[in-house]
Amino acid sequence: MPDLLPRYDTATLADVLPSLLHAIGAPLDDRPPAFALPRARAAVLLLVDGLGHELLAAHAADAPVLAGLADAGPLTVGFPSTTPISLTSLGTGLPPGAHGTLGLTFRVDGELLDALSWSAGRKDLRDKLVPERVQPEPTVLERAADAGVAVRAVSPLEFRTSGLTRSGLRGGEYRGVAALGDLAVQILDGVDGAGPRLVYAYHADLDKIGHMYGPGTPAWRWQLRQIDALLAMLLEALPAGTLLAVTGDHGMVTVDRLTDADADPALQDGVALLGGDPRARHVYTRPGATDDVLAAWRATLGDDAWVVSRAEAVADGWFGPVGDRVRDRIGDVVVALRGSAAVVRREAEPYLSSFPGQHGSLTPAEQLVPLLVHS
Repeated sequence: MPDLLPRYDTATLADVLPSLLHAIGAPLDDRPPAFALPRARAAVLLLVDGLGHELLAAHAADAPVLAGLADAGPLTVGFPSTTPISLTSLGTGLPPGAHGTLGLTFRVDGELLDALSWSAGRKDLRDKLVPERVQPEPTVLERAADAGVAVRAVSPLEFRTSGLTRSGLRGGEYRGVAALGDLAVQILDGVDGAGPRLVYAYHADLDKIGHMYGPGTPAWRWQLRQIDALLAMLLEALPAGTLLAVTGDHGMVTVDRLTDADADPALQDGVALLGGDPRARHVYTRPGATDDVLAAWRATLGDDAWVVSRAEAVADGWFGPVGDRVRDRIGDVVVALRGSAAVVRREAEPYLSSFPGQHGSLTPAEQLVPLLVHS
């Protein structure tokens, strides 16, 4: 059994935006919120990519402002604990098995879709795999805007028309930014005005530095300090009646036990497509080969991974309730890595395989994120 299955039946990342809307008097339905947050006129959610609960606790001295806020968490993010899945859960208010974005790369209509670039190799798939059809459920941002809330998303300029934005975070007004300075300005402008207001803001650099150098390294700690300084300035500048929440989309671990699937015949036999990322793999098998592939991956990885069939992963709740529409997007074999292990692909994924910092699996270090609150 994995270390930590997502707590879909209690409170996860998917419950954050609905709870914030409840706090500003604009609930989406009559259900009680998952998190009892202070009442406010406006709310800001700052999502810091890669801000794990355990990492923040270990480096609280580098982030005294963040560490000093009340924590309504920690909460689990869902599986795989990777950005496209987490952001789509956040944006839709649904678990992965309902919204259908199920991996960094996953199979959709025969294509191995990269959910960050919405491509296969260099082929842009936004016309073939239309994001709004791949993920057709209405987003929380759409529903809130339709209900009269002034909704703003503040995120990098280049993500405005990305497949991930269109599929999981569409709705409201998009303000593209380039750095911490205009991120702060757009947040403050978004909560300035009458009526209920919701601002979702995303910052990517802590995750980027963690991948490149490893979480907890000097470069990572300096980046965390910059985010803490930004937060201190935001808290001074936010208008009265504003609720600020800070969370992450996953944690991160340093990997040093690497198995290269592109160089190991035992991990290639019977495999039609290999998706996911180094800490969470979807293995799509050739007809009739699933049992042999399952046995081979279990034997090869041993104690370095939890290796289960699709049916086992669904039954054990790895993805939450899974809709029929998206069931075959899950690998015939699903792999979640343990400890400091990773399954890399040095030929097919040379850049991703080079990172010492990885995430995606079912460990507390990757699953748990804070929900820090200031009002």
